[in-house]
Amino acid sequence: MFRVVSDHEEFSSKRCVWVNGPVIVGAGPSGLAVGACLKEQGVPFVVLERADCIASLWQKRTYDRLKLHLPKKFCQLPNLPFPEDYPEYPSKKQFISYLENYAKKFDITPQFNESVQSAKYDETCGLWRVKTVSTDPFGTGNRAEVEYICRWLVVATGENAENVVPEIEGLSHEFAGEIVHACDYKSGEDYCGKKVLVVGCGNSGMELSLDLCNHNAFPSMVVRSSVHILPREILGISTYELAAMLMAWLPLWLVDILILIMAWLKFGSMEKYGLKRPTMGPLTLKGAIGKTPVLDIGALERIKSGDIEVVPAIHKFSKSSVQLVNGEILDIDAVILATGYRSNVPTWLQESEFFSKNGFPKASFPNAWKGQSGLYAVGFTRRGLSGASFDATKIAQDIGQVWKEETKQKKTTKAACHRRCISQF
Repeated sequence: MFRVVSDHEEFSSKRCVWVNGPVIVGAGPSGLAVGACLKEQGVPFVVLERADCIASLWQKRTYDRLKLHLPKKFCQLPNLPFPEDYPEYPSKKQFISYLENYAKKFDITPQFNESVQSAKYDETCGLWRVKTVSTDPFGTGNRAEVEYICRWLVVATGENAENVVPEIEGLSHEFAGEIVHACDYKSGEDYCGKKVLVVGCGNSGMELSLDLCNHNAFPSMVVRSSVHILPREILGISTYELAAMLMAWLPLWLVDILILIMAWLKFGSMEKYGLKRPTMGPLTLKGAIGKTPVLDIGALERIKSGDIEVVPAIHKFSKSSVQLVNGEILDIDAVILATGYRSNVPTWLQESEFFSKNGFPKASFPNAWKGQSGLYAVGFTRRGLSGASFDATKIAQDIGQVWKEETKQKKTTKAACHRRCISQF
């Protein structure tokens, strides 16, 4: 009925497959990190990936100018640093190359084009049942349903599995111009000379607006609420690194005050440009609701010069314009939705104790990596790649300990049986 497989074997489209080790759902940086750590523990595993490549978010749903927002030493995965010749903030292309080399080094070979439809813990047998639909990458339309049976399940689909598209009056039925989500935006080259409304003012919204400026477009950026904008570096040191250094000695509230003072000294007041700061400090806010501060790489200067217009929330769209909540009407040619992403865990994982309805673990960092009955989560800490690396290391150690103890026990039992057989002769 079952076929035992390791991570090196090819799969057939049989109804049921027994996995001798954990199933990892997702072949992004988080899934790869868990795989590499399990390799070190000697634990076999299977990685299921719905796309046809590793790190599909980075390869297929990011813009060309993207670079890592944090220094590379905070973004490397376990057991493999970035190449020394990489710049402090590696480009999208460099990071993808790093991930591909990472998968190759640790011999991680995901099962691509495997979309998980459901995963449920079977109380009767004490195992996870993971049902997938496998699509033919050659486009013939062939589909195969497979059920993987495993003892451990690692959820590595991440915080950004699905793009968020807001419902705004007139956007889908009235507006006649181009509408794209940030995940489909590649370069401002296609928008030269056009009036573009960027909806969202996070890191993506800011960088897309800057990219549009650099390609001679005319962006207007919608800022609905308050936002923290910090310099990427302070006194030649990464703001992230500086904050981490200060938090080792000072309370969080004081670090927030110091970071904001340094940001004010560099940028001055930004309220006159339509940018209001939240009442809660940037680090406190990040920890409370996961809202990441914007690390500026040049967009603020273009806002001050008027090249990027900051506008309030949207009331409704018409055929070729948008009406804002203050009554102002803007003529626009295109809309780019920098409205973020969300977890897709609730759509396939049939479990309610560990994960909440928003697709994140209920526990907070550093206790959000382990659930009950062999369920684990990696990459949901809202702490970027360093958080994913922390999770991956803990998960592999936890599974590896059980694996080694049981393997040792089996070897001891087998040896004892062998000795008894010999003593009978």
